[in-house]
Amino acid sequence: MGKLDPPDPRPLKASLDRLARSLGGPDSQALSGVFGHWADIVGPQLAAHARPLSLSSGVLVVGVTEPGWATELRYLESKLLGRFSEVLGDGVVERVEVRLRRS
Repeated sequence: MGKLDPPDPRPLKASLDRLARSLGGPDSQALSGVFGHWADIVGPQLAAHARPLSLSSGVLVVGVTEPGWATELRYLESKLLGRFSEVLGDGVVERVEVRLRRS
């Protein structure tokens, strides 16, 4: 192959993962783990009232429907961080921020 030949194509997933990490975000596997398995990680009762909104630089922002659920989520934060580490690996979710969102 000559010097002017284009580089071999890369999988789109690898390029998107590299871009997301350069912007401080997680890779696609971490995002799909948090957003795709939310109810499995936090349990069905909490999942019915709280949902992940964003994940960046290890900070997971979660929206809740009522102030009582915000209190519950803050109370369970260390337990949930342990679950995130088990399911997603260390360092993917290091802190949880809770935001009240009206449905």
